[in-house]
Amino acid sequence: MATALAVAFIVYSCSSKLREADKLDLGSAPRQVIDDMFAVESENGRTTMRVEAPLMQRYETDTLDRESFPSGFAVFGYNDEGLLETTIVSDKAEHRVRKHRRAASEEMWVATGNVVIQNVIKQETMETDTLYWDRSTSEIYTDSYIRMYSADGFMQGFGMRSDDRARHAEILRPFNSFGVVVQDSTRVVVDSANFIGPFPKK
Repeated sequence: MATALAVAFIVYSCSSKLREADKLDLGSAPRQVIDDMFAVESENGRTTMRVEAPLMQRYETDTLDRESFPSGFAVFGYNDEGLLETTIVSDKAEHRVRKHRRAASEEMWVATGNVVIQNVIKQETMETDTLYWDRSTSEIYTDSYIRMYSADGFMQGFGMRSDDRARHAEILRPFNSFGVVVQDSTRVVVDSANFIGPFPKK
């Protein structure tokens, strides 16, 4: 009789735990956590991109893989000569990849909160609160308010489209912008990120 009670208790206990396990949402818990992430992407031995983040959390579901960067995110893009050309920094970011995707466009990066895009070589900086990066089309874009600072002046507006190196950025609906009509032809602009040697005296 005691053995039968023990077996019944074990069966009841296990079935109770199974019901609790069924309630768990495994998609809400990260499968992988990386502190101080540092990743380098290269092509033919040449560095093309560097990614840094204080924290990366990877989540997986049946339909979506998602990498979250809740504590900040920085991307550094290099040109064909190996020079640092583009930086993108934001307060938060996500990388989403749909499983069994039919098109490469279902892979998307989203940066949010104080997003700063800089083309180091052109000395051009843009600021917005949301930025999308479609790697399949090599395009970055936003529909949000954006400011652009450059040697040619200041622009602001809503919406921006550009290649992912921020070489040819265009604000779609500009307003209250101004340009520099006459520039100092003797002005020397130094690419401080890639410059080697003594800085010119002022």
